Amino acid sequence: MSENLCETCWYFDYDEEYDEYYCMMDLDEDEVYRIFASRQTRCPYYRQGDDYTLARRQ
Repeated sequence: MSENLCETCWYFDYDEEYDEYYCMMDLDEDEVYRIFASRQTRCPYYRQGDDYTLARRQ
């Protein structure tokens, strides 16, 4: 999967404690394996989000 796709995803967030970005989706081990083992180029949980979308959510 493309990292650039994750950067625009609604579920992609920054963790200040670990100083890294991560996916906020609550996936179990089997779901993560299925996503990375599949030949799909898009994450099935991808949802378009940006700063404006996040501001409207608050």
